[in-house]
Parts: sequence; C-alpha cells; structure tokens
Amino acid sequence: MQPTRILPDLQCSLLCEEVRQEITGNFILIGIIGHVQVPQVPVTALKLCVFNRWTAGLGEFTESVRVLAPDQTTILRQSQVKFGLQDPAHHATNVSVFTQIKFESVGVYFVEVLVDDVMKLRFPLPILVVQPPSGGQPSGEKPQA
Repeated sequence: MQPTRILPDLQCSLLCEEVRQEITGNFILIGIIGHVQVPQVPVTALKLCVFNRWTAGLGEFTESVRVLAPDQTTILRQSQVKFGLQDPAHHATNVSVFTQIKFESVGVYFVEVLVDDVMKLRFPLPILVVQPPSGGQPSGEKPQA
C-alpha cells in the first residue's frame, strides 16, 4: 500500500534580513541573524525574514512560524502558509516576512516552526543592549593631526 501522506522534514530554517530569488530560482539570503544588538530598548525591527525549506514529505501541509516574547507564551507575530509536496524527493521553500516587530525588552525571544501543528524547530533570538564604543569618534576613522 502506497502512503498518501508523509509529514515533511524541515531541511533548514534561517532568520535573516532579506531573501531574494535569482532568475534561476536559487535563493540569496542576506544578513543571517543569530542575535540582535541594539543601543536601547524598546526597538522595532523593520523587517525579519524566516527562510524554511521542507523535504521528504508527501501531501498538503500548513506551515506556521511564530515569534515569541521571552515569557515563551506571548506571540509577537505569526504567519501561516499552505504548501504541498507531490513526491518525497521534492522540496518546498517558504519565506515568512515580519515587518515592524517591536521588542520591548532585552532577553531571549524565540522563533518556532511548525507543520500541521507539529513543532519541528524552536530556536532562540537574543535581544542584547550594547553601548556604542566611547571615545567620541566612529570606529575606523583616524584622528586628524
């Protein structure tokens, strides 16, 4: 008996600043993010993208991507998209774009990726306050004589 539905594997999930697609269909990810350093909070991120690639599945699915506050229950943003895989050898790429996300405080936020309400991945997004370097001149500039 042939299976009619196989839950897919999440091949990768990356948080980045921008995702572009070449004419060949290949993707370019710009500014892959592991943490966010800001001079103060609250801060608003103009744009965050979550790049997900699914494979080894069969059937129709719903992907959910959520950005959670440090309390791990408050959902700051969520996106859902339906996608299908006609053969386990195929893959599907989804990009969730979140704009104007306000981070109220420092701490570890989380990104969750689910397929059909099954958690596939949860990764941290630390928001850190970092003071700019002191000295009165931007880094890289030489003092004038």
